[in-house]
Amino acid sequence: MKNWIVIICLILEPVPLFAQHIFIPMDTTQNDHLKAYGIAFWALERGVTVEWLLNYRGGAFLLNYSRPVFEEATIRGVTCTEISVSDAAVIYATIDGGNMSVVLLEKPPKIAVYTPPNKQPWDDAVTLALEYAEIRYDKIWDDEVLNGFLRKYDWLHLHHEDFTGQYGKFFSSYRHEEWYQLQQRDSKAMALRLGFQKVSDQKKAVVNLIYEYLVGGGFLFAMCSATDTFDIALAAMDTDICHEVFDGDPSDANAQANLDFSRTLAFQNFAIELNPLVYEYSDIDMTPKDMREIRTAEAEYFSLFEFSAKFDPVPTMLTQSHSRIVNGFLGQTTAFRRSLIKDSVVILADVEDSDQVRYIHGRVGKGTYTFYGGHDPEDHKHMVHDPPTNLALFPNSPGYRLILNNILFPAAKKKEQKT
Repeated sequence: MKNWIVIICLILEPVPLFAQHIFIPMDTTQNDHLKAYGIAFWALERGVTVEWLLNYRGGAFLLNYSRPVFEEATIRGVTCTEISVSDAAVIYATIDGGNMSVVLLEKPPKIAVYTPPNKQPWDDAVTLALEYAEIRYDKIWDDEVLNGFLRKYDWLHLHHEDFTGQYGKFFSSYRHEEWYQLQQRDSKAMALRLGFQKVSDQKKAVVNLIYEYLVGGGFLFAMCSATDTFDIALAAMDTDICHEVFDGDPSDANAQANLDFSRTLAFQNFAIELNPLVYEYSDIDMTPKDMREIRTAEAEYFSLFEFSAKFDPVPTMLTQSHSRIVNGFLGQTTAFRRSLIKDSVVILADVEDSDQVRYIHGRVGKGTYTFYGGHDPEDHKHMVHDPPTNLALFPNSPGYRLILNNILFPAAKKKEQKT
């Protein structure tokens, strides 16, 4: 009878005789880098052990063998191979001898995207990345933040939001557009419903709660205008920086002098832009003001820094890529002015021989934040009304890989950073 049980089990679990691992390369041999992150996430959700091989073949993944995972990867078009224990031993030996390391991914993080219900299709690269990679996430907005929902999540992405209450500084160009007017009406109505007299006051309350979430151990990721406006809102907690066209009353005459840079995460000593007709929040951003200065995506590339994988696993995880060069892409906030970045911040990528920094990381309390300049890594100029990017056309995008690095980062078993 026992022999029959063994035979039945073998039929139900057809594990290859020699395959003990699934290897997912992340170098140029990978067919679909973005969906590979989704497979790693999918495996974690099913209790499969996943190791992230930092700096080995572009940041490859090594999984304990699972027939369902292998089949799912094949269905999704992700390049992977079945390897033996001895094959894995060779990989580990190679990693041990170079600037590489192995990071165990423990559990899939619970993901929230802070995004408005009236979000336009051109608005957010992170939701495009999550949906293409087939990674589950929840959408939350101010109601959820103010009602304490953040505690449910490990990782929070801030949609390209304006946390200053100035409606994206779109007043000059788009105040007559229907979508802008609808956004303004909805925002004012929500502020009143939530007990705030002004949208800017509501956003300050939201920023405070997100800051508390971060200090308590949350992982925060933001792109484009959500980066600098978050810090501007923190600095402007005790002053009014909004022109009356935004909130119905004049800005504080001493608004600049009243900024408190001790409250900010990444930036200091910046000058805010109070003119409602200027499409800019402050001098943190280095987007070209003259369209004639804008070149091609290839010409505006930026470079990823290289870190010690064994001693600095966190910045190493965040910069995993099959290319150290990333094509440039614009946004309302494209690049951060180097001279305004706090000394405690780790610079992950910049434009060589310039004051432009594109990608930064920092810690506050028990949590961490990552800011990424630009709007859409595969939409160079990014114009309002552009259709959403079809990531099936860019499955190997280095710029989008940086987003997905941040999504897997909270799953890693933590080690104390050495340098």
